[in-house]
Amino acid sequence: MNQKPMKRHTSVKAKSKKTSGQSRAAPAKELGAKAAPAKAKKSALGTMIGVADLDDIAVGGAILGTGGGGDPYIGKLMAQQAIRRHGPVKMIDVDAIRDDDLVVPCAMMGAPTVMVEKIPQGEEILAAFRKLERFLGKKIGAILCAEAGGLNSTIPFVIGAMTGIPVIDGDGMGRAYPEIQMVTFTMHGVSATPMVIVDDKGNSVLLECIDNRWTERLARAATIEMGGSVLISLYPMTGAVAKKASVRGTLTLARRLGEILRESRAAHADAVKAIQSKLNAATIFEGRVTDIARRTETGFARGEAKFVGVDAYRAHTYRIEFQNEFLIAEQDGEPIVTTPDLITLLDADTGAPITTETIRFGLRVVAIAIPCAPQWRTPAGLALVGPHYFGYKVEYRPFKARV
Repeated sequence: MNQKPMKRHTSVKAKSKKTSGQSRAAPAKELGAKAAPAKAKKSALGTMIGVADLDDIAVGGAILGTGGGGDPYIGKLMAQQAIRRHGPVKMIDVDAIRDDDLVVPCAMMGAPTVMVEKIPQGEEILAAFRKLERFLGKKIGAILCAEAGGLNSTIPFVIGAMTGIPVIDGDGMGRAYPEIQMVTFTMHGVSATPMVIVDDKGNSVLLECIDNRWTERLARAATIEMGGSVLISLYPMTGAVAKKASVRGTLTLARRLGEILRESRAAHADAVKAIQSKLNAATIFEGRVTDIARRTETGFARGEAKFVGVDAYRAHTYRIEFQNEFLIAEQDGEPIVTTPDLITLLDADTGAPITTETIRFGLRVVAIAIPCAPQWRTPAGLALVGPHYFGYKVEYRPFKARV
C-alpha cells in the first residue's frame, strides 16, 4: 500500500538540553529496593502497579491482543522481575502529562513464535530508550504502550520500573496488530521514526524513514536479521499529541479483564460470559481444533486454524486466519468477523486467552468477537487495518454484539 509521507511532529526535539520545566526521567532505583505492594495503590498522582497487578494485566492484555502481542507469560515475568528489583511503577492518565513532555511508546517486534525460544533479557528496551533520548536531546517524560496485547501490554512496566518514568494508561491500538504503521498515531500524522531497534546481542539500529510504511519494511528486515524478535522504541511525540492520538484506558481495562477471569474462576462462575459482558462481546462459535497450520515467515507468525463446531455449533465448521493476530473468522467458508474488530479465542474450560503460538490440535475453544475502537471504523482506519489491506476480498461489516 502506498502512503503519502507523514508530517513529522518535530516539537519533541529540545532546543536545549537544559530547557526549563523539562520533564526528566527519575534515576533507576537500586537493585536492592523493596518489592512492590501486593496490590495496586491509587493516589492523586496515579496508580502504583505492583507485582500482583501484572498477573491480571498480562491475562487481560492477551484477551485484547486477539492472539498476538507476544507470550503474556514471558512479558509478565519480565515486568515482575523488574518491579521486584526496582519497585512499583506509576500508571497515570494521559491528561496528567504536560503538553511539552516527550512521550515514547515501546514494544516487542517480531514473530510471537520466535519469542517462545528467544526470550529477551529486559535490558534491550532500556538501551533503546537511552539511545533515543540521546538522539533527540531530551529526556523521556512518559511511556506509552504501543499495543494492548500479550507481552506488549507489560513491556512498558519493565522500562518504567528500571527508570522511574510513569506509564500512561492507554495504547496505540486498543488491541494488537501485526505491522508498525497500524496505530492510531499514524492517523494523527505522527512519524514512527526516529526509531531504535535493539536485539539480545547488543546490536542496535536507528531508523529515520520517509513514512511509517517504509519504517515497517525496513524495521522488519532488520528484525529478521537480528533473530526474529527485537525490542523497540518509536513514535516519539509530545504530550499534547499523545492526548489526541492514544486509545485511552486500555491498561486499566486489561487489568480489569484479568481480575474478572480470576474472580470468576474462584467463584466457579462463567468466566467467558463475564468477559463478554465487560467488552460488549459475543460468542461467534464454540469448537474443537481439528487442524493448525503455522509458520514463521517474513518476520510474522502466519497460518490458519480449523475447528469443528460443538454443542449448538456442531453443524458447522470454522476457520480463522492469522498474521500474528487473528484477522478473519469464517463459518462454512463464509466470513463472519474481520479485522479491525477483535477475534479472541478463550479456553472453553478455563476462560484463559489462547495466542497464535499456543493453539494446538484437540483444544476446545470459545471464539468471541469484540467491537474495535471507533477510530478503526473510519475510512483512514480501515485503510490501515481493514480486510482489504490484508488481501481479503470482503467488505468490512462492523460487528455488533447480539442482545
